[in-house]
Amino acid sequence: MKKIHFIINLFVLAVLIGCANDDLDIDLDGIAAPANISVLTTVTQDNTGKVTFLPKGEGATQFKISFGDGTPDSDYIGVGSTVSHVYKEGVYKSKIIASGLSGKTAEIEKEVVVSFRAPENLQVVVTNDKLVSNKITVTATADFALFYDVYFGEAGHPDPVSANNGEPVSYTYQAAGVYTIKVVSKSAAIKTTEHTEEITAKLVLNPTTSAPAQPSRQAGDVISIFSSKYTDIAGTNFYPNWGQSTGFAEFDLDGDKMLNYTNLNYQGIALADNVTIDVSGMEYLHMDIWTADLDKLAIFPISKSNGERKVVKDLTANQWTSIDIPISDFTSQSGFTVADIFQLKLDAVTAGKSVYIDNIYFYKTAAETIGLPIDFESAALTYAWGGFGNVDASVVTNPNKTGLNVSNKVVKIDKKNGAETWGGASLNLENPFDGTKGTKVKVAVWSPKVGAPILYKMELSTSPKDGNGNPTVNFEVQVLTTVANAWEVLTFDLTSAASFNSSIKYDRVILFPDFGKNGLGETYYFDDIKQSN
Repeated sequence: MKKIHFIINLFVLAVLIGCANDDLDIDLDGIAAPANISVLTTVTQDNTGKVTFLPKGEGATQFKISFGDGTPDSDYIGVGSTVSHVYKEGVYKSKIIASGLSGKTAEIEKEVVVSFRAPENLQVVVTNDKLVSNKITVTATADFALFYDVYFGEAGHPDPVSANNGEPVSYTYQAAGVYTIKVVSKSAAIKTTEHTEEITAKLVLNPTTSAPAQPSRQAGDVISIFSSKYTDIAGTNFYPNWGQSTGFAEFDLDGDKMLNYTNLNYQGIALADNVTIDVSGMEYLHMDIWTADLDKLAIFPISKSNGERKVVKDLTANQWTSIDIPISDFTSQSGFTVADIFQLKLDAVTAGKSVYIDNIYFYKTAAETIGLPIDFESAALTYAWGGFGNVDASVVTNPNKTGLNVSNKVVKIDKKNGAETWGGASLNLENPFDGTKGTKVKVAVWSPKVGAPILYKMELSTSPKDGNGNPTVNFEVQVLTTVANAWEVLTFDLTSAASFNSSIKYDRVILFPDFGKNGLGETYYFDDIKQSN
């Protein structure tokens, strides 16, 4: 193990508390390389081509610059320092090398455009931040430019903020209002190019996080009106013409869509023509509601034959309020029936406010739920496997009732033409994984070949998503099959996965048969997914 030994002379502390010195041992192997390296490149407007580099990076202690024009690299400079270099007119690929305390390095490339022609075709885009009040982001691009300055026009803050050409720069005002910004795009030429416009800094009066994640439910246990978690009734009109003054829009929070009603007095939600739903077998009506200024909301289911009844619920400002109203709270009112619901109504107790609504559905508590162990034999449960990578997955009658497995129902996974090597299937768990019941999982597998890699993976569906939309909290374990055309039980030791955490309530099981490049037409079967110690 590499170590560096520091002797720190604590002169001030020695004076104050009589401590002469401290010895510190620092393990360099545990210090990561610098990350998130960036550089601001500016150029003087005097036709000299003098470019200044200001590098930054997390965990960096020094930098050097490779200028990309055949001249020697710069000397190392400290954090917050700059390096200047004179270029001839042209386009160059510079390189910024960052070093950390451990000696590990990271680097990025940065294109440097040196032009003695004034910027042309300046385009400026201004956006309001959805999450932070009074915050705007400016992005400016121009031909021949290297960087730009933004004057944000707030009193007491006269200095500009600089950014590389085409890269965004953000600013948060002290108060909402209208401001005049000026963008000055700059190249190495003496002449600059400017753009001025009025912008409005806005208070954020909308949710900045999604509503709480909804649990997995069997299809027969939920009737969904609006929710990405479940299958919604088709054709619902969320803004029928009832003559109300309420405004309506669908609000999109980074891909999570919700209903937004503004200036709310009352608002209808109507099922498609001639559609009614019988919710007498359900136990609750659920909604998630966010508001900045409404304290109470009256909620009405409307029966086609029996009129409407209401329940009034309190709301908490600036956070999601999850509402679960017992159906009996409606049916106990004057013999109200819920066998033919065709509309809902929302009524603001104080008119003129705004609400955001997600996850409108009726549900009941499940008699049975899906969770480990799983044997696929229950007639009451729908084992909805989702195939991906152009793979088919379904629960079928077991065609191979021999040897280890004589079960009636099993999961069949087929690879089709064009399927990916990593194609597989996933199943959502209504009862999340409980690590206290064991850190090994046994799966009965029927494979067409020996040595086929089988991956067992679990995810937390509510965790943040990566660039492909997959949950970032997950783990996977691989085991090879040992027999062909026969059942065997494979044991997956979850602790062998570095990212496994026994305290996490994983709620999705994924099985990946590795079909390989030539696995078209191969079929695998799975059964009896069980935890063990």
